[in-house]
Amino acid sequence: MHKIGLKLWSINTDYYYDEAKRLYNAGVFDYIELYIVPDTLDKIARWKSLGIPFSLHAPYIIHQVNLASKENEKYNLEIYKQVQKYAESLSAIYVVIHGGIEGYIEETIRQLNLIKKNFKTKLLIENKPYISPIGNKICRGATIEEIDKIIKKVNCGFCLDIGHAICTANYLNKDIYSYIKEYNDKFNPECYHFSDNDSSSITDRHLHFGDGNFDFTRILNIIDDDKNITIETRKNSKILLSDFYNDANFLKGIICK
Repeated sequence: MHKIGLKLWSINTDYYYDEAKRLYNAGVFDYIELYIVPDTLDKIARWKSLGIPFSLHAPYIIHQVNLASKENEKYNLEIYKQVQKYAESLSAIYVVIHGGIEGYIEETIRQLNLIKKNFKTKLLIENKPYISPIGNKICRGATIEEIDKIIKKVNCGFCLDIGHAICTANYLNKDIYSYIKEYNDKFNPECYHFSDNDSSSITDRHLHFGDGNFDFTRILNIIDDDKNITIETRKNSKILLSDFYNDANFLKGIICK
């Protein structure tokens, strides 16, 4: 049976925090996937006090972390030291990472191997859309071929983002559900990211379930039935998590059919 994850950011201690505790106690979700905003180590104790299982998501290009760029190496390594502190303090299940923007996949691999030396928590590379939503830049780790290189040369695990896989399949003119199946069968993901979207789009919009047209029954029949699913739909309120509650129930309704 899938476990359902709530995606939050490490800065969300002033809002969403109490709602997350309430929904967890009500059995709405099973773990939090926490995106680590740089320079928020002062928030660790607050999150730890929740007593909820955590996975983590490392910072990426929106916070100037770009593993595909040699010029970013010093900053990347400094920020990943902060991620490591979070991982150790929260006993994180795993840490999801992005491969970077533009640059070279070989650079991504080199830096990940440097990072991995000091990590006790398992790293999972996440597949990306082929093109970034801002600037139309190429994302590293968008294709099955690049993910294959990273996994083999870094010896890390894999997070299959369904929306990202569909965006890349559309860019490459491939059948979207066959592409998901190829990703799933080849790499045995340890977790999944779910949101909705226009199934013909090359840009991920993190829509609520039902606001796009993904065939979730078909997707759930393709993927493994005992892995974590983090819901990555957008949040309409800065205080309440009622939209997440609806998305979680939507997904559970399909899973339990």
